[in-house]
Amino acid sequence: MSAIRIMLVDDQVLLRMGFRMVLDAEDDLDVVAEAGNGAEAIALAAREQPDVILMDVRMPGIDGIEATRRITAERPESRIIILTTFDLDEYAFGGLRAGASGFLLKDAKPAELMAAIRAVGSGEASVSPRVTKRMLELFGSKLPSPVSTEHETDRLAVLTEREREVFLAIAEGLSNTELAGRFFLSESTVKTHVGRILAKLELRDRVQAVILAYQLGLVGG
Repeated sequence: MSAIRIMLVDDQVLLRMGFRMVLDAEDDLDVVAEAGNGAEAIALAAREQPDVILMDVRMPGIDGIEATRRITAERPESRIIILTTFDLDEYAFGGLRAGASGFLLKDAKPAELMAAIRAVGSGEASVSPRVTKRMLELFGSKLPSPVSTEHETDRLAVLTEREREVFLAIAEGLSNTELAGRFFLSESTVKTHVGRILAKLELRDRVQAVILAYQLGLVGG
């Protein structure tokens, strides 16, 4: 299996150096680019095509939220993890809304950092849906008002009845193990359902599924 290609984006050189030392020591992780601001990140993402981007928020010029929005729009294959100083802060939430696949504390332990990168690199989210739901409850007022029932029906009409049930359970923050228990399914079958749901709804990961459910008025804060 080829190594996960990583880009580091932070205006603090020493922080980038520290991350690079930790990540390059792993056989399956490869830091291919570094950027000190959002504009550099956007240009390098297009050129280097990283699999995973560690994105700081507060940077000169184009900040990490706007850079995330532009990169995910132009290159959705690149998964972004927002780097944040405080757990569940507004910047992390803004990053998820912009298209990031999760967030990570800057003081995370090396094992947590690598686990998050590997999870996002494999198409999962680096923050559990349950934590995402808590973020929605804290910052839900910053989301657009829930859309009409008619729109909701149109958006979810592509799902089978079982897939809709699983989608709603994902919105509650249930893990694959919990989904399997609720619906009396094997975890492999649950993974298949989740994959199909994300594909049909054109979502990158479970975090985006929770956000969509909130926007459709299916969960509330």
